[in-house]
Amino acid sequence: MVELIFIGMIYESIIIIITIILLILIFERYQFKKQRLTLILFMIFLNLLIAIFFSWLSKILALYSGIDYIEDASVKDPGTPVSWILLRISSFRISFMFVTVAVFYSYILKVNVFENEYHPIHRIIVVLYGVFTLIYSLVVYQRGINILDIFAFLFVLIYMIIIYIPFLYRSLEVRKTTSVPIYRKAFLSLAIMSLCLILVFVNFLIDQIIIFLGYPSYTIFYFAAWTCAVIAVLGAYLGYIRPKSRE
Repeated sequence: MVELIFIGMIYESIIIIITIILLILIFERYQFKKQRLTLILFMIFLNLLIAIFFSWLSKILALYSGIDYIEDASVKDPGTPVSWILLRISSFRISFMFVTVAVFYSYILKVNVFENEYHPIHRIIVVLYGVFTLIYSLVVYQRGINILDIFAFLFVLIYMIIIYIPFLYRSLEVRKTTSVPIYRKAFLSLAIMSLCLILVFVNFLIDQIIIFLGYPSYTIFYFAAWTCAVIAVLGAYLGYIRPKSRE
């Protein structure tokens, strides 16, 4: 198990480095053009980066912290504010929080790209479900009860589907209506981004279900999840941000 955690830590270190490089490039493009949509994309991927960082930090805690209640689930939780935070880092709940914020920024991006204004009822649903997901991720937690973690993954995935499926559909739809190559490439990149971000938590959910069934953690689906996140950032940069910055 320790070897699997170490492999996961090394893998996420590589993912973090790649994502940081892409974020720096995205921010440089924003500084050059000051485009609002580029800033929103930057905020989406910044929150994803922070989520990956806390996932990486959970492995650092498991491997090197020396904290007994982190390394051994049979040790009683001391119930301190510090243990409250550390346990939620180690169980990816803090990561869920930042993914949820990234999804909300994606909703803002969708409205700015495809719609003239926010639909009042849809906006209320998006906000309320996002708040529910945040509260569940941070509050509904019990060490050793994996089904609660599976529901946390599921709720975040549902939030992603609510936002990214319409985003994917509209990107492909608009792409069909334009003959300008740079715009076709841009909307295709947004469609790829949407699909890959959905696949992040599809893979994570499958990984958690496999673990729940008694198989070892860090399956191929775990590694596929963060790979999809990098493809999403890279696709948006190469297909949308970089070409748009040349206009």
